[in-house]
Amino acid sequence: MKLENFIQMNIKTEMAHIQQNVVQNQTAAILEIGTNLLSQTAEQTRKLTDVETQVLNQTSRIEIQLLENSLSTNKLERQLLVQTSEIHKLQDQNSILETRVRQMETKHLKELEDIRTEKDQLQQLVSHQSNTIEGLEKSLHVASSNASLLQQQQLQLLESVQNLVSLVSEGKVLKKEDRLFHDCMDILRSGFNFSGVYTLHINNLTEPKKAFCNMETDGGGWTVIQRRINGSVSFQKTWKEYKQGFGVAAGEYWLGNEAVHYLTSQAAYTLRVELLDWEGNQAYAQYDKVRLTGERQRYRLALKGYKGSAGLQSALPLQGTSFSTWDSDNDNCMCKCAQMLSGGWWFDACGQSNLNGIYYPARHNIRKLNGVRWHYFQSPGYSLKATRMMIRPSSGREGAA
Repeated sequence: MKLENFIQMNIKTEMAHIQQNVVQNQTAAILEIGTNLLSQTAEQTRKLTDVETQVLNQTSRIEIQLLENSLSTNKLERQLLVQTSEIHKLQDQNSILETRVRQMETKHLKELEDIRTEKDQLQQLVSHQSNTIEGLEKSLHVASSNASLLQQQQLQLLESVQNLVSLVSEGKVLKKEDRLFHDCMDILRSGFNFSGVYTLHINNLTEPKKAFCNMETDGGGWTVIQRRINGSVSFQKTWKEYKQGFGVAAGEYWLGNEAVHYLTSQAAYTLRVELLDWEGNQAYAQYDKVRLTGERQRYRLALKGYKGSAGLQSALPLQGTSFSTWDSDNDNCMCKCAQMLSGGWWFDACGQSNLNGIYYPARHNIRKLNGVRWHYFQSPGYSLKATRMMIRPSSGREGAA
């Protein structure tokens, strides 16, 4: 029993020693762990202190920047207030200026309207004066032309009297019944070789016709069928008037389409066209054969054998074309040339000529497509000073006395 007690006591003692060692070891381990934790805690505390220091520094810098920004903001606000005040002042000045500008605009608009009204009145006055001057110039030109024509007629009359005296002395005065002249060539062949107005008895015409006979040009014997010299006669006529003829044989006139038709249908005739521009240049166009059909064929013109100085080619269509007036359109154009270009003429497709257009005086005769024109003598828009169309038998002076 004593041994067992002794063993148990030893065991208890060993166990106590073991427990004590274990406790000591655990205590040392805990102390070591605690020391390590304290070290880590101290390190973390140091790091946290550093971070806190950095945060404090950053916070200080941010506070400084905020303070600076606040100062800048205050400064900008003061500047903005000053600028706003200036803007208000400028707006007030602009309002005053706008009011003044509107007042000035209103005043200027009224002045401009007054100036325009005065300009229109002046333009009307100038236009009226220009028309008056143009009318006076035209009247003066007509008077001058009439004076020249009167002098020419006086000379022709004097020459006629002298020739008549000569014929009486020579016993060549024809009896009354022998003085029925068919055309001017008949008159020339009868011994009357001076130019002037004669009475023609054209076959098939119910009444005699007054016509001017040209006895000087190229041997004479020319029956004048158209003449323009001063614009004293309007050629804006109807179909009937162009058919019967109009004007004054001693001045401007149109013999008549019917008369020309009968003359050119009964014998072979030659046509001569004479032109004069405002610079004194002359030209002519001559056709060996001319024929004018009757009214049923719309007085169609047929020509052959062109020559002359009025252009290298004819300004009248040689293939033939019908006559047109404003009230009888017979041309080859949808535009109605007689209405657009004025007068009565063989327009074809409005053509290269129109000697029956509107007569324009000097300095007003350029760029006039509806004037007295002959394309190949002058430009298409040049209106001529004088024209003359004459016919005579193609045999010329053969058989003349």
